[in-house]
Amino acid sequence: MTDLETRAAPTRAGALRRAAPALAGYVAVRALGLLALFLWSAARDKSAYTLLTARWDALWYVRVAELGYGYEVRLANGDVHSNLAFFPLLPWLERLVAAVSPLSYADGGFLVSLVSSLAAAWGIFAVADRVYGHRAGVCAVLLWAVLPVGIVQSMAYSESLFTALAAWSLYAVLTGRWVTAGTLALFAGLTRPVGLAVVAAVWVAALASFARDSRAATAGARDAQDAPEAPAVPDTPAVPDTPPGPGTRLRRILGMVLAPLGTAGYVLWVGHHTGKGPLGYLDVQAGWRNGFDGGWAFARFVGEKFTSFPAALAGVGLIIGVASVVWLYVTGVRQRQPLPLLVYTGVVTALALCASSYFGSKPRLLLPAFPLLLPLAQALAGARIRRSAAVLGVVAVTSAVYGAFWLNGSGPP
Repeated sequence: MTDLETRAAPTRAGALRRAAPALAGYVAVRALGLLALFLWSAARDKSAYTLLTARWDALWYVRVAELGYGYEVRLANGDVHSNLAFFPLLPWLERLVAAVSPLSYADGGFLVSLVSSLAAAWGIFAVADRVYGHRAGVCAVLLWAVLPVGIVQSMAYSESLFTALAAWSLYAVLTGRWVTAGTLALFAGLTRPVGLAVVAAVWVAALASFARDSRAATAGARDAQDAPEAPAVPDTPAVPDTPPGPGTRLRRILGMVLAPLGTAGYVLWVGHHTGKGPLGYLDVQAGWRNGFDGGWAFARFVGEKFTSFPAALAGVGLIIGVASVVWLYVTGVRQRQPLPLLVYTGVVTALALCASSYFGSKPRLLLPAFPLLLPLAQALAGARIRRSAAVLGVVAVTSAVYGAFWLNGSGPP
């Protein structure tokens, strides 16, 4: 991470020009996905816009924006679905859009999602470009766009907003902008519970930087003691090899302080609001049958698929999917991805795969784990352009068709 921090970052205008091919490709892929969705929905006499803005979680976010917190649904089995499970940043932005425009809350959520998806694509490019180069950055963005559940990036959900905040926070860490990284982590923590992954990345990277500075200072002092005394040279300013000054350390500490405030602030507010203390948010999640069981419930779910032949094929597919995720993460470790990326991806992946939440949501929960795509992006970047374009084109069409089919069917819960 040392080399990444010291390399000069491009200016904002230069960065946008450099990212333009990736962003253009991203817009084209998402436009194809939306076109497929609108055509498929029209053929089934459904409203594609309703599917994007007024179903599943999108309805819960709109209700928070419109009425605030406190709404809940009590099911016949005793479960309580409370809107306190949904973090507040997206509803706040929906309310802001509705306040300054004639758009509805649902329209505001759709607009925020579209803008955030572009910001996320740019952030993913910035991270991949800095670590592996321009072509890998473009490929990483296109791979994120053509994911089978990529249609969620265009829904009034919080995945695009969170991914944008997480990607730019990670980029700020890689470039040594600690206050920016901490501020973006704060907002990510107000977006989704998995904001903890961004906080962990900022903290681990900052602690690693402090340890590196300490080692450099110790090595510098040792070298100064062992070096022979040199004659004084008049009028020659000294340039000591010392660790960063107090200003840099202070900004690093400030970034660490800011990073967890979003997650901690909302969780503590929920505990106060429910009267159940700091663990009140866990009770809210329990009402949705969400929790962290180390993946036991998911393992049982996969195992149950092998009780009959047709379902066994789905079980095999799930095992292949999980193995692929693990393989991509291990490959990232072997390729020596920067520490903050590994920490962030590890936490996102662990929370997605090891939670006892609804199993159909797991692909969507993995959507922000974009560093998993970097090994594939490197492979595509090393291939001939025609071959990479052909592969991405076929996958983009397949993803668009699947997204339209999926959203008109069971869809993302």
